[in-house]
Amino acid sequence: MEENNKIENNAPAAGGADPNRGLKITVIVLAVVAVVLAGVFAYVWYDRQKMIDDLTVDKENLTQELIDLQGEYALLSTDNDSLNVQLDREREKVSQLLDRIQKTDAANRSKIRQYEKELGTLRSIMKHYIFQIDSLNTLNIALRKDAELARQEARQSQERYQELSKTTDEYARLVEQGSEIKGRGIRVTGINASNKETDRSSRIKKLRTCLSLVENSIAPKGIMTVYIRVKGPDGILLTTDQQRIFETGGEQLVYTESRDVDYQGEEVEVCVYYSSDQKFVKGVYTVEVYTASGLLGTGDVLLR
Repeated sequence: MEENNKIENNAPAAGGADPNRGLKITVIVLAVVAVVLAGVFAYVWYDRQKMIDDLTVDKENLTQELIDLQGEYALLSTDNDSLNVQLDREREKVSQLLDRIQKTDAANRSKIRQYEKELGTLRSIMKHYIFQIDSLNTLNIALRKDAELARQEARQSQERYQELSKTTDEYARLVEQGSEIKGRGIRVTGINASNKETDRSSRIKKLRTCLSLVENSIAPKGIMTVYIRVKGPDGILLTTDQQRIFETGGEQLVYTESRDVDYQGEEVEVCVYYSSDQKFVKGVYTVEVYTASGLLGTGDVLLR
């Protein structure tokens, strides 16, 4: 009888709650959370790995572009010593950037993006140097053509002089035609405070215009004035506070600066300087060169 009572007391009451049910639910919830967290961690790891793979590709592409840029810089050459020094500096910048990229972890997204911007800047600078070198080459070709043309014109003038010197009227006409002084090789450059050439508009203190007055044995000798008219990138003539006027070819023009030259019939180089209280701006400055006889020619310079 007592044993039956013990058995009845230990057995769960009919229809009563299972005391382990709460624990089972907790275990199930924790298991679900663990599965969800594992999925989240797997997704995050996959997404990060994909990002690293993409950045690795970006780094490889960036490295290859810099190697290509090095090759392009190696092909640039010029006879201008000042420009060669600038090109060497830019080549060194490319090499240093390539070295930094190779030492940087591909996962460092901010650095990779920074290097991409630096590459873009270096490529823009290289395009500017290509334009400069092309301009110099074009100018050199033009100068050689001008020199040859001047020699041909001098020979032709001499031949005409010999032919027309048979009569007084013919000789007088030759003198009138051949006595005109001509100029060639007009070059416009920017000069900084240290009196060195530069194309940086922010550093330029004055513009220098140089040219050669061609040899002419029958031209009038003595002091002559060379005038320049400087026009800014907007096409407006640059002058001082007081307008200065000269006469050429029967008309009056305003000039920017002038210089007197002692011309004795031999080829002579002359340079005229223009300085301004106002800062020079970026763009192309054009210079027209005159004497009292007329226009000698024009030149320009690109300031950056």
